Parts: sequence; structure tokens; C-alpha cells
Amino acid sequence: QGIAVTPIQMIRAMAVIASGGEVMVPQIVDKIGQNGWEEDIKPEDGERVISEKAAQEITDMMVAAVKNGESKWTAAKGFKIAGKTGTAQIPVQGHYDEEKTIASFVGFAPADNPKFIMLVTLREPTSSPWGSETAAPLWFNIARQLFPYLGIQPES
Repeated sequence: QGIAVTPIQMIRAMAVIASGGEVMVPQIVDKIGQNGWEEDIKPEDGERVISEKAAQEITDMMVAAVKNGESKWTAAKGFKIAGKTGTAQIPVQGHYDEEKTIASFVGFAPADNPKFIMLVTLREPTSSPWGSETAAPLWFNIARQLFPYLGIQPES
């Protein structure tokens, strides 16, 4: 079943793993400006909350999940991606409705040197209740467009 977290909280948790164990302060913009004036917004230093070893082990598990798990059919071939699908039933009047789900996929790429973290969440998807069949394909479609935009090359 689902745990109530915001998308920013989910991405922030994933950022701990992607950063090697340091919690990052969410940052939406990297600079602000007006009328020719511009100021860079520097990211704040993070605090270590898990060891680098633990973060790497979790990353390795998520890479294996993308490569060999339920979303392997839609994964972006040639790119090392760490990610996890999610499917949770929605609570309705004191119980969980088996027909109503929240489907999600959260991941980062490249897994060895992350350039982005992305979360795709679909409330009550119509084609399938499963994150692996709805949110993951959408995540990978968006990622395929981000790779060239961010200059991320496929592995050889």
C-alpha cells in the first residue's frame, strides 16, 4: 500500500542514493535574474545520512532491477539507469480499492555519475494498474529525450 510522501520527498530520498549518501536540499532553479541582473543559486552542502557503501549497494540493486526486472522491456538500452517501479492501492473509505492504484517509477541516470533524477507518478492509470507497465515506459521515453539534451552518451 502507499505511503503518503510528496514528489519532492520521493526525489529527495532518491537523491541521497544518487549522491552517494548525502541528503541534498531540493533546488528548483540554478539562477535567478531580472532586467539584465543575474545571480547563480549555489546548491547547499548535504549531510551524510547513509554510507557511500550502502548508497552504492542500493544503486547496484536498482540498476539490476531496471536491467532484469519488470521494466526491462521498456528500458533505454545502452544507458546505465538506477530505478524502481511502484504500485500502490488507493485508500477509499477505510479500505484499499483493488481497482484504483497509484503507479510510479523513480530513477536516476547515468547510475555511475547522475545528471538527473526523475519521478513519474500516475494516479489511477487506465491502461494498466502497474508502475512497470505505465509509469516506467513514460519515464524511459522522457529519459531518451533528456540524454542528448544533457549530453549523456550511451555506454560502449
